[in-house]
Amino acid sequence: LDVGVTSFDHADIYGGYTTEAEFGAVLRQNPSLRNEIQLITKCGIRMLSANRPQHAIKYYDTSAAHIINSVENSLRNFHTDYLDVLLIHRPDFLLDADEVAAAFARLKQQGKVLHFGVSNFTSAQLSLLHSRFPVEVHQIECSLLHLDPFWDGTLDQCQQLGIVPMAWGPLGSGNLFSTNPEPAASRIRKVAEELASVYQTDADVLLLAWLLKHPSGIFPVTGTTKSERIRKAVAAAEIQMNREDWYK
Repeated sequence: LDVGVTSFDHADIYGGYTTEAEFGAVLRQNPSLRNEIQLITKCGIRMLSANRPQHAIKYYDTSAAHIINSVENSLRNFHTDYLDVLLIHRPDFLLDADEVAAAFARLKQQGKVLHFGVSNFTSAQLSLLHSRFPVEVHQIECSLLHLDPFWDGTLDQCQQLGIVPMAWGPLGSGNLFSTNPEPAASRIRKVAEELASVYQTDADVLLLAWLLKHPSGIFPVTGTTKSERIRKAVAAAEIQMNREDWYK
């Protein structure tokens, strides 16, 4: 919060269905923090977990009952009466767009969720749901090691419809800076390190700036738990890469 990072990305299943409650314990001790942050969470995956013994297999559930029940659980976990953003976590082959839209409309009318979106959907799947209810956020895997969204229409669709793309794994889920990188990662890292000296920053910060350059308005989701890396990441917003360096 001190450096201007105010959005926190969660999912009901994280930590084996424990992470929301752990975060919520902090909000319960410091209620005033709720007005300074945006809470994002996801639902739609029924995960095998000791905390959900009724689940016999991992599967996907976007029924209205499951969405509404998941939101109620999240609200209790976070000790809040509203979520800023709710995302459907994964595509569900049995997704009924009308049923999901009805659940979203009910939650919005009740003031329990302010904005809605999806995560890891195809463009066609997003279009279907958007035809019934406004999709405002699409969280996707996107990095220099995962360029599919640049080619498959995902980022084009976000620009077209004014949807905010959030990029998970913006540094290749750590693969760009692993000790035994793939050939592609080694090449990318080498160029990033060369350009980082030009922009007077670090390679990882430059790679975040590379995403921020895209006109769809990509929001990188950093998974680091180290405060110094969060502070460094913020500096990416101040870097203006030119086109030649971006394509390099």
